[in-house]
Amino acid sequence: MKIIGLTGGIATGKSTVSKMLIERGYSIIDADAVVHELQAKGSPLLCEIVNEFGSTILHNDGSLNRGELGKIIFGNVDARAKLDGIVHPAVRTEFESRIQMSKDDVLFLDVPLLFEAAFDDMTDMNLVISAKEEVQLARLLMRDGLLKKEAQARISSQMTMSDKIARADFVIDNSGRVCELVKKVDGFLDELKFLQKN
Repeated sequence: MKIIGLTGGIATGKSTVSKMLIERGYSIIDADAVVHELQAKGSPLLCEIVNEFGSTILHNDGSLNRGELGKIIFGNVDARAKLDGIVHPAVRTEFESRIQMSKDDVLFLDVPLLFEAAFDDMTDMNLVISAKEEVQLARLLMRDGLLKKEAQARISSQMTMSDKIARADFVIDNSGRVCELVKKVDGFLDELKFLQKN
């Protein structure tokens, strides 16, 4: 089995590439989806998070209020580190379990913090979806309705695109249109098939 990490910066189009890969028959373990499952109402992981950050991060029905948790951790390095220390080990254990159960020849791990959380030690190679910063900014403003200052802060809070690219085996620049992205994804998959044969 070949395990490929899939990552990118905010608003670079990683989720779009992920959907394209699924449409082409590839299996993906999505870190965001795994986190949502592990943080379900009443789960041991959610209880651990509440113990650390308090019940104000819960909705009235006991489910996680991600917006409230986000307010606590965004821009607060210590709070973010505490949350990561709780969540990342649980996600890693779940990933390991799903990888062991997989029968796929190629399996993608879709992880926004692939390098930051050292999940790349689980992969054989890594694909980074990149975009020019001005494109990221424009997409964020349109997608999330943020103020320019807020959007810029979110981009700046992540590992730089150049650092991610430096650690990638493959890079797809998604600064253009979707039709261009389709060609680049298919080109990457052709290259991947060639590598598997040789």
